Amino acid sequence: MNLQMTEEQLRVQALARKFAEERIMPIAREIDEKRYFPWHIAREMGELGFLAGPIPPKYGGKGLDYISFANVYEEIGRACSSVRGFLAVHAGLCSLCIYDWGSEEQKMEFLPKLATGEYIGCYALTEPNAGTDVANMETTVTRDGDYYVINGTKHWITNGNRADVALVFGTLDRSLKHKAICAFIVRTDTTGFERQRMEGVELGHRASDHARMVFRDLRVHRRYLLGKEGEGFKVAMGALDHGRLGVAAGAVGVAQACVDACVEFARKRVQFGQRIGEFQLVQEQIADMVAETDAARLLVWRAADQKMRGIKNTKETSIAKYYATEAAARAANNAVILHGSYGYSNRYPVERYFRDIKGLQIYEGTNLIQKIIIARAALKEADELEAAKPPS
Repeated sequence: MNLQMTEEQLRVQALARKFAEERIMPIAREIDEKRYFPWHIAREMGELGFLAGPIPPKYGGKGLDYISFANVYEEIGRACSSVRGFLAVHAGLCSLCIYDWGSEEQKMEFLPKLATGEYIGCYALTEPNAGTDVANMETTVTRDGDYYVINGTKHWITNGNRADVALVFGTLDRSLKHKAICAFIVRTDTTGFERQRMEGVELGHRASDHARMVFRDLRVHRRYLLGKEGEGFKVAMGALDHGRLGVAAGAVGVAQACVDACVEFARKRVQFGQRIGEFQLVQEQIADMVAETDAARLLVWRAADQKMRGIKNTKETSIAKYYATEAAARAANNAVILHGSYGYSNRYPVERYFRDIKGLQIYEGTNLIQKIIIARAALKEADELEAAKPPS
């Protein structure tokens, strides 16, 4: 892996940074306080090619490499986690999933419109009683001629109230666990598709559009089955690998935002007759943030590089997601403490970073699940090495 970014990667990074600083940062506090998503920003991201970055031009994308796209996630995450969350769901969980698993007809029908923002996409997997335990989902699917009939409930679906297209997962037979799960591309104006905003006020990502969805005898034609019958679990896990990379890169953005805020505050805040940046304990906190942010960024780039090369990298993506979100959580915690009473209010953005990062530790599989994925992969690799040894 070459750690020197190419001219194209630098160009995309600079474009994303300029967009984030000029179009998102000025409204980040307002949309968080008022709990609304700026949908005009989605269209602007479409015009820049961010909504379907890695997807080939044939389907409306820009054909960006995954390191470039990770940098887009980071720069937008540095400005606002809610906007970054929208992008990770729309592009990573929805569009890239259709690109990976869809038929040519499905790709041509949906991807160009998702690329421009004419269609907004969402990913309807999580249920009230089946969050981490996907194999025990309760949403049912029954066959009826050329149609499938879906009944069930999903919740915490990002983009769900605005989405035009939803990837919906259900099971043909709950007793078969993951082997009976199916995935569908569903238009949200289909009869039997109901949605409403999630109750309560979120801890973080308050500008995000989080929905509860109910499907009542929702009929979907078999041509909108994504993949084959029983492949829905594989479809879901493949999409989550895309989503986790977006979460990891977004967490790097939050961590970098904490570094930026703390360096600026430490340069200007004077106590005991000198800038607080002159105190060694403050320097120690900043040094930890900088080092961990750089380490997290390199883990994200490694996972992105492997994805570009077509290497199976579920473990590496989980490592990046786990480490980056934990590092960002530590950075946000220390940023609030370093700012003192100023960090305890929304006068400074570190209060928002502190709230937002909790969601990234949960989204796309909690960090406890990432630990399980990482440990199981390590044990499996050790077993395979042992089995490959010649008999003594």
